[in-house]
Amino acid sequence: MSRQADVVIGGGGMVGATLALALAQGGLKVIVADPVPPAAATDAKFDGRVSALSYSSQRMFEALGVWPKLQRDAQPILDILVTDARLGGAPSPFSLHFDSDEIGRPMGAIAENRHTRRCLFDALDAQKNITLIAPAAMTGLEDEGGKIVASLSNGEKISASLAVAADGRESPMREEMGLGVIGWSYPQMGIVATVAHEKPHEGVAYEHFLPSGPFAILPMTGNKSSLVWTEKDAVAPAMMKLPENEFNAEIAKRFGDHLGATKAAGPRWSYPLKFHLARGFVKSRFALCGDSAHGIHPIAGQGLNLGLKDAAALAETLLDTARLGLDIGTLDVLKRYERWRRFDSVTMGFTMDAFNRLFSNDIAPLRFARDLGLGIVDQVAPLRRLFMRTAGGDVGKLPRLLKGEAA
Repeated sequence: MSRQADVVIGGGGMVGATLALALAQGGLKVIVADPVPPAAATDAKFDGRVSALSYSSQRMFEALGVWPKLQRDAQPILDILVTDARLGGAPSPFSLHFDSDEIGRPMGAIAENRHTRRCLFDALDAQKNITLIAPAAMTGLEDEGGKIVASLSNGEKISASLAVAADGRESPMREEMGLGVIGWSYPQMGIVATVAHEKPHEGVAYEHFLPSGPFAILPMTGNKSSLVWTEKDAVAPAMMKLPENEFNAEIAKRFGDHLGATKAAGPRWSYPLKFHLARGFVKSRFALCGDSAHGIHPIAGQGLNLGLKDAAALAETLLDTARLGLDIGTLDVLKRYERWRRFDSVTMGFTMDAFNRLFSNDIAPLRFARDLGLGIVDQVAPLRRLFMRTAGGDVGKLPRLLKGEAA
């Protein structure tokens, strides 16, 4: 069976679905293929992670009509507190506090990935210009000059002006099209769990820097938080196997007592931490978007936001081209998208890498330097607000969607 579209997207995750919605609302016909059916992707057992949506990403979801449904399951971030400490010891006297009152709005929101996916799938289903084929993976691509033909695992073929790979960090289509990557693994693993606590979090997100890596406490709706615990890869597997009472004791040791009694609520997940950056984001009739183009350390929770910026920039580039009646799949058009997004991706990736290396150790001179740096930023208001705007994705040349405007 063969179908026609303007754009075919391999990968219906949060970035791929957002891109499809933006393109379809702009008038393009889009087909999305994903190996995981929506019912499975929105199940609590599939993915227990949350994502920190920057306020620019939130504006994008508002512009796309997704935010009204997602808002009820999202917790606004009102404050962010950054501290440095040894395990079991008192925090450094130097800390960094971001207060949302300084910018006049919450600094973003924390939402469970399953809820974000559910709202996106609902929006895709309501959009007549989108066809979602799932379960089906994109398995091959063939550039036929004026078109590109995508082969799917269910035997279908899709003919389109452009194919986009939003198929994750290991992106088979990136390899298929010969776009190599640079990257490395960190000697760390991420442990994720939902934690119930006695006292309300008041919308405060915490980032504790411990010698093994950052320990983030991200506020969720109700008296719950998601912990994103970076641990040495030699230690993490043993932590994952701990009985519940011992795992809760390890959480409490790192959480502190500011939220009262704590305990894990639900399953725990772990995953290796890696960095990668594609050597190129585009070829003729082909583009990478999201994790297929870049994967960064989760130290500041910017991975999804970086991918949503890709989606916004690619949608704007393609729609502006289509409105002029030009071919959206030509290399010169796609190179504009690559130039727009590659520098930001490189900068963010290497900055997060540097922060992780600076803070994930117990070397006394480095500890003194980083603590002093936190204290200086906290005391210099313009610098502090710049950091807040950067975390909010509100610096540089923003695509229209990230400003809250239609693409």
